[in-house]
Amino acid sequence: MKVVHSIEACRAERAQLAEPLGLVPTMGALHEGHLSLARRAREECAAVAMSIFVNPTQFGPQEDFARYPRPIERDLELARDAGVDLVFHPAPETMYPPGFATWVEVGGPARRWEGEHRPGHFRGVATVVAKLLTIIGPQRAYFGEKDYQQLQVVRRLVADLNLPVEIVGCPIVREPDGLALSSRNVYLTPEARPRAAALYRALEAGRQAAADGERDAAAVRETIEAVLRATPGLEIDYVALVDPLTLEPVERLDAPARALIAARLGSVRLIDNIAIP
Repeated sequence: MKVVHSIEACRAERAQLAEPLGLVPTMGALHEGHLSLARRAREECAAVAMSIFVNPTQFGPQEDFARYPRPIERDLELARDAGVDLVFHPAPETMYPPGFATWVEVGGPARRWEGEHRPGHFRGVATVVAKLLTIIGPQRAYFGEKDYQQLQVVRRLVADLNLPVEIVGCPIVREPDGLALSSRNVYLTPEARPRAAALYRALEAGRQAAADGERDAAAVRETIEAVLRATPGLEIDYVALVDPLTLEPVERLDAPARALIAARLGSVRLIDNIAIP
């Protein structure tokens, strides 16, 4: 496995890789969710690249950029074991050199939810993803459905800019109690950790209500919120029932939808989602 830090070295090493090339973009602190993406890419592609870059432009001023976990030696070992051929691990000044002044703004699926609660977040995501796709030039890029809105924003970005890459969405990987894997789960205290599973219980309750015949989105949303409100210390940012492509809210569940949750346990902000068939 090659590890490179400069754009020039990345392009030189990428030119030696067989195609199709699969890319797994990450911010490091790898867990089984990331590794499942790498293994999927390994199965479907001739070669696999991974980026490990804690992107400063997608963090707000009060967010956790400075303390975001960066266990790079462990990450490289895990990437190697997952069959990754090339790791691109640039410094912030490599991606955003002095004088950098170009940003990618996505509307549509980026407008609501995380777009409202984290202003500027998706500008940072879209800009760094566009740069990574341009630098590495994969035929496929693999993203987890855990960050479902991000997945739809990236799909919109690629479609609108006619980028020659297929965006592959992969299922959420969960702990046995349902908590979606996330690099930020390490912030949960021992007391908060069991409560965090309430997000998945709430989503399952909403999915079951729809499966039992409830078609009013507001009623399903209330079912989800009731589980969350019953969890001590959990503060809801939003619960939404949305169109799975546009992420606009829906009133009736007469077609497939997606339930989205963002909530806080102390200083830890958690997001999760589930398909509503």
